[in-house]
Amino acid sequence: MTDDACKLTPLGVMALALLREGDMHPYEMMRLMRLRHHDRLLALTNGTFYHTVSRLKKHGLLAEVRVDRDGKRPERTTYTMTDAGQEAVAAWVRAELPRIDRPVEFRVALAESHNIDRDEVIDLLTERRAALAGEHRLFADGVAKARERRVPEQYLVQSGRQAALLAADLEWLDGFLLDLDQCRFPWGIDVESEEDTDLAASAETGLHTILRKASI
Repeated sequence: MTDDACKLTPLGVMALALLREGDMHPYEMMRLMRLRHHDRLLALTNGTFYHTVSRLKKHGLLAEVRVDRDGKRPERTTYTMTDAGQEAVAAWVRAELPRIDRPVEFRVALAESHNIDRDEVIDLLTERRAALAGEHRLFADGVAKARERRVPEQYLVQSGRQAALLAADLEWLDGFLLDLDQCRFPWGIDVESEEDTDLAASAETGLHTILRKASI
């Protein structure tokens, strides 16, 4: 991971990724993140977000474009992502995609994996799959051996659940890797248009609306 990528947090990655869609001020960035329910991926508060933007600016990963004032409202500073910021996001995603020990970082890395090439994503997720398969074997074999020794089921609940979650994760990952390998959908920032971005935002918002209603 590059030095700039090491300075990034998951929230910083998502903030920079938003600027790929166009220059924005922090208020607009937070509005979009809440509209798209990114707060389901990680904690999002005003103070933490503005501090993150300040750190990104300090490290040269974003830069000021202009400062606007509308009447008596506070000044709003509009930012753009620098080349260093774009490179740092890609490096961070590359570092986090194969890891299985950082679930929050992985969710954000997966959400932003379109920032790197399709073939590279396939290689990184294939590496992740190998690690997941090893972890699944560990839990599944452990549960099987415990049952052979007639260990009461009440002591195996968590291990059995973990084995099932890992199996489900592997099944999803196999399907996603196949989709990527067979190019079943466009991939990467070069194929995105303004209309694509709007559709993605609309679809994401609609999905989370369905999930929210289902949880009521």
